[in-house]
Amino acid sequence: MPENLQTTEIYTVEVQCYECALTVNLPILKESQKAQCPRCGYTLSAIHRNANERIVAFAITALIFLIASLPFKFLSFSANGLENHFDAITSFFVLIDNNYQLLALIEFLTIFAIPTVVLLSVIYLLIPMNKGLYPKHGRKVLAMVFKLLPWSMVEIFLIGALVSLIKIISMAEIELGLSFYAFILFALSMTIVILHIDKRELYQLLAKVEKAHKIEIQQSQSKVAQENPITHALSVQKTWALLITAVILYIPANTLPIMTTHFLGQNDPSTIIGGVILLWKGGSYPIAAIVFFASVVIPVAKILVLAWLNYSVQKQSHRLSLQRVKLYRMAEFVGRWSMIDVFVVIILASLIQLGPTMSITPGAATLAFSGLVIVTMLAAMSFEPQLIWNDRKKYE
Repeated sequence: MPENLQTTEIYTVEVQCYECALTVNLPILKESQKAQCPRCGYTLSAIHRNANERIVAFAITALIFLIASLPFKFLSFSANGLENHFDAITSFFVLIDNNYQLLALIEFLTIFAIPTVVLLSVIYLLIPMNKGLYPKHGRKVLAMVFKLLPWSMVEIFLIGALVSLIKIISMAEIELGLSFYAFILFALSMTIVILHIDKRELYQLLAKVEKAHKIEIQQSQSKVAQENPITHALSVQKTWALLITAVILYIPANTLPIMTTHFLGQNDPSTIIGGVILLWKGGSYPIAAIVFFASVVIPVAKILVLAWLNYSVQKQSHRLSLQRVKLYRMAEFVGRWSMIDVFVVIILASLIQLGPTMSITPGAATLAFSGLVIVTMLAAMSFEPQLIWNDRKKYE
């Protein structure tokens, strides 16, 4: 904190900012208040009214709507007297039957398995902790929750479903099933849970319960990355390796067909850019813009931003530190949204299966693009934002 800052608040805890490693004396926060790092602006903590009770309530609600989204029809497709429907369970088997087991695995993990584990975990933790009880292996479960959160992509899948509707609404009649509406409510409830989760508050509550039950806390006294040259070097090298892999995957992801439409014996392969052009010519300008930015602009921008950040910390640059950490924050947030195109292909390939008359199959670019998104997310996670600030521990 600045030395000339005069305050009468009682400081209760010292916390270290994740993004710049500045040690901050954090005061007791009231409801609807949040604390930000004075150097980089990172949100250290945010207090919501009845946050823990809301997390439990909406987590249970989300699980109920998730279960409700499974047994019913999600989307129905009919054209020329032929019809088919998409639902969560049959879509896995369609992808597996077409030898796209990896896509089926991605759909299963990001849309159902990981969100379910996260929701069950926060319920398992908060119900006993709210009553002052200690949940067994609580610290390990809480750490797992924060590692899994970036890989929960329920809201991205929902946007992908809306893009799919725009793509096929002109060629066939589309009917929304009960599962579609249940999934919307599931996505909303899941989003509310995530927005109310505060890492520092949950760890503080867990520590309070552990202290009350005399649970020994085993924590490694590891130094932050900017104080450890070995960690510094490994972080930079790992990020470079992942970025090079992303560049290699970007080429087939944008040059090979992402899906192929089979219509009356004719095959019509389509690339990502080709799909954007088709949407634009069809008058779906907002959807075309979303797909273009999510699938073309964001991956390139993320690779370039992370490459510049990694190069700057490798050279121990002191310039534009605040701007660089803001760019990192943006790159980390938007990268996962590139999965929209992958989910569009999964939905269309599962829905449009009308035998020899018309069908859609995923192209080789789908796997390459999925790998590209995953690798860039891992690159952002491997990058240590504390290194941007070098050894400057004091706020100037």
